[in-house]
Amino acid sequence: MKLFSENIEDLRTLYVASLKKALDMEQKITKALPTMIEKSTDPQLATAFRNHLTETQGHVAKVQSLLRDATGDVGVGTCKAISALITEAEDNIKDAAEPSIRDITLIASAQQVEHHEIAVYGTLRSWAELLGQDGAANTLESILEEEKNADKLLSTISDSVNTTAETTTAHTTRV
Repeated sequence: MKLFSENIEDLRTLYVASLKKALDMEQKITKALPTMIEKSTDPQLATAFRNHLTETQGHVAKVQSLLRDATGDVGVGTCKAISALITEAEDNIKDAAEPSIRDITLIASAQQVEHHEIAVYGTLRSWAELLGQDGAANTLESILEEEKNADKLLSTISDSVNTTAETTTAHTTRV
């Protein structure tokens, strides 16, 4: 049950409320990525997660700056979607005992998160443009492009990881 209403009266309040949720999203991802790095067995995947952790820390700083510019402070909302995606990822990591299957699970979970981030930042960028916030729109576009690139990299890595997992699984199934 929600105790306090956001009182979304106009596009600007919706934009600020969504920025606050984006900050929460990025902070939660920053906390989740070290576990994903640790659980990765594919070196390319672990490196991608390490690099994305650095990018995500930059996203936190950028969103904080956008909030400061918009409101004068850095309030945080609650992103329920990212909480659910992270919980799902944690459950899947625990359930996948075979390392190559765990890597596939990590990629799938990471891509679900990336797709959510792409939706969030695409929407925020559009709203910033509508509000005449060209600088904010440019910042949000740069974050959006980094999220799209992370998703593409994960797709590339999944090609080899999926093949490895399929080969390993097929071998253990036949034995």
